Amino acid sequence: MLDENKTPAQKLDLREVSPLALAFVGDSVLELLVRQRLVEYHRLAPGRLNAEKIKYVSARAQFREEKLLEPLFTPEELDMFRRGRNASRTAVSKHATPEEYRASTGFECLLGWLYLRGDTARIRELFEAMWAGYDPAARD
Repeated sequence: MLDENKTPAQKLDLREVSPLALAFVGDSVLELLVRQRLVEYHRLAPGRLNAEKIKYVSARAQFREEKLLEPLFTPEELDMFRRGRNASRTAVSKHATPEEYRASTGFECLLGWLYLRGDTARIRELFEAMWAGYDPAARD
């Protein structure tokens, strides 16, 4: 059973948390931000909302978003991204290359790490830069 009553001193050091566990959290962070933005600014049916969301949260999209944001990463954030990118994966998405999949895992790891640190202001800053600079319709 999970013990949610641990004091901050009893919680795990985030440097000891698996990068894939951090990516597990980061995936949800990005998806929630994208869902929130779509609902706040667009009147779309649920099916259309989901189709639009995928344009931002797929491995291929996250790869492109990470490339856009990487120049903004601090050295510590870049280290966390690399840690997630280099985590071994046994499966790869059928809709993404191995490079895209690893980079998206690194990006999710970074977001999870920032979220668990409580650095929501930095997440918001990166998200706003992503939203302003990423064009889901553009093709590489």
